[in-house]
Amino acid sequence: MRAEGDGRQVFTNRAEFEKALTAALRLARIKVGAPVRKAVLAALSERDDEADICTDRNGKPESNTDLRDHELVPLREDLRDYMRREVLPFVPDAWVDEGHRDIRDRQVGRVGYEINFNRYFYKYVPPRPLEEIDAELKALEAEIAGLLKEVAA
Repeated sequence: MRAEGDGRQVFTNRAEFEKALTAALRLARIKVGAPVRKAVLAALSERDDEADICTDRNGKPESNTDLRDHELVPLREDLRDYMRREVLPFVPDAWVDEGHRDIRDRQVGRVGYEINFNRYFYKYVPPRPLEEIDAELKALEAEIAGLLKEVAA
């Protein structure tokens, strides 16, 4: 996260910016609640890949919710093998949130099934010939023109 204070200093560490913000508010004798503090932080910051990683109170890195994604891992495949092969080559710092566990088997991730109804139930119906559609449109245009003449008369 990159944050600009009074225009003279650019902060690349959220904790340092929050300390400077607290000091500035204290100096101005302004008390603000957490929602206002969060709004100020959001208004004066922008995403910066070169900035320090934002951490929570325990020092653990916070995930960027803008980058959150999910994967559909085949049921019989190991999650870690899938990550190594399909995700990490493209996003090397990706990680699995092991807090999401399935209700039934208590394993990481949620177990579900994807049924592609188009694959099993779709029946191709070719479009009508262009001449037929064009004739229908001309008939509708004539009908609308007739109705407009009745209304305008």
